[in-house]
Amino acid sequence: MTAVATAEPAIRVRGLEKSYKELQVLRGVDFEVAPGSIFALLGSNGAGKTTVVKILATLLRGDAGNCSVSGFDVVAQPDEVRELISLTGQFAAVDEILTGRENLVLIARLRHQADPEAIADDLLTRFSLTEAGTRRVATYSGGMRRRLDIAMSLIGDPGVVFLDEPTTGLDPQARLEVWQTVKTLAGQGVTVLLTTQYLDEAEQLADRIAILHQGQIIANGTLAELKRLLPPTTVEYVEKQPSLEEVFLAIIGDTPAADASAASTDKEPS
Repeated sequence: MTAVATAEPAIRVRGLEKSYKELQVLRGVDFEVAPGSIFALLGSNGAGKTTVVKILATLLRGDAGNCSVSGFDVVAQPDEVRELISLTGQFAAVDEILTGRENLVLIARLRHQADPEAIADDLLTRFSLTEAGTRRVATYSGGMRRRLDIAMSLIGDPGVVFLDEPTTGLDPQARLEVWQTVKTLAGQGVTVLLTTQYLDEAEQLADRIAILHQGQIIANGTLAELKRLLPPTTVEYVEKQPSLEEVFLAIIGDTPAADASAASTDKEPS
């Protein structure tokens, strides 16, 4: 996770409401995101996560409340907001016929960037795709496609990136690749708002986590703060076993083999 200094919020949401006919999706959502941090909006399918992102990205208009990105109101100043942000949806928006490098060059040209080829080469290096850059995207794994998709979204150096469920449908290895990419972005000072339904994803990545349930934020804090909401427990015996993800990665040889032996510790009751 990233170290975040106190500063004016990069994203501010106040009293946000949104309905689709009779269905009220958002019921007064409030949260702030610090610059250069990773903020996870955690909730189940249908909780309203994507609706929040679409409103912040100026693709949808809220019914009530106000939202701002880097001080710019998303309704009154949409052009300024769009200059600052990038949005990556749930499915990689890449052209499979083109190579990875050609995808990047194309987007750089469409965004009227100087020296699109140099931009493409730099992003391929940053996202560990240099060797795959000359291959057609149709040959890429899910994780590689997602990394390329995120790389394309960074053309123009946006200060705020919205990632809407970026690891949906990916295998464990690809998820880890995307997680590392997200951490790298925040380490470079980019503000990341991440929506997810995966608890482990929010736990691994986020500086702060907001839980969206039935259209409202019901909890918001760091992982440590959220854990303190639970009553204290007394642990008398702990048996540590590797997670299924650790076992999977160890078997396929992509990480150092996890210690599969159970480690037990006796502890005097408190």
